[in-house]
Amino acid sequence: MDLRQSLSRSQENLNREALEEQPGFSTHMADAGTDTFDRDFALGMLSTHQEALYEIELALERIRNGTYGICELTGRRIEKERLDAIPWARFSVAAEMQLEQEGQVKRAGLGPRETVAKSEARTVEEDEE
Repeated sequence: MDLRQSLSRSQENLNREALEEQPGFSTHMADAGTDTFDRDFALGMLSTHQEALYEIELALERIRNGTYGICELTGRRIEKERLDAIPWARFSVAAEMQLEQEGQVKRAGLGPRETVAKSEARTVEEDEE
């Protein structure tokens, strides 16, 4: 829940940054390039946060309906260590490896929650600077 709130706040800030009106012209081409890069970066981060929030919401829904911690492929319990590291995990390690080998995993998965939180912390620190 804390991670979801943190990502939501960060997403609001990134959304605001991405939607800031850019001047129709810049005083220098390098400034225009920097403005474009900053906007693209904010949109990329926004997309990553949206994916993370989606996975967290799905995990919360699994908690509500009693299927949290059960592999969606095998129907077996997901290892506690995996859930500690990646609370939104939908598959056991073996099932995830099987899906990757079969080419069924088409999108990059979210990393362990510590990496998301560290990315968030860096973003907040950068904002403070």
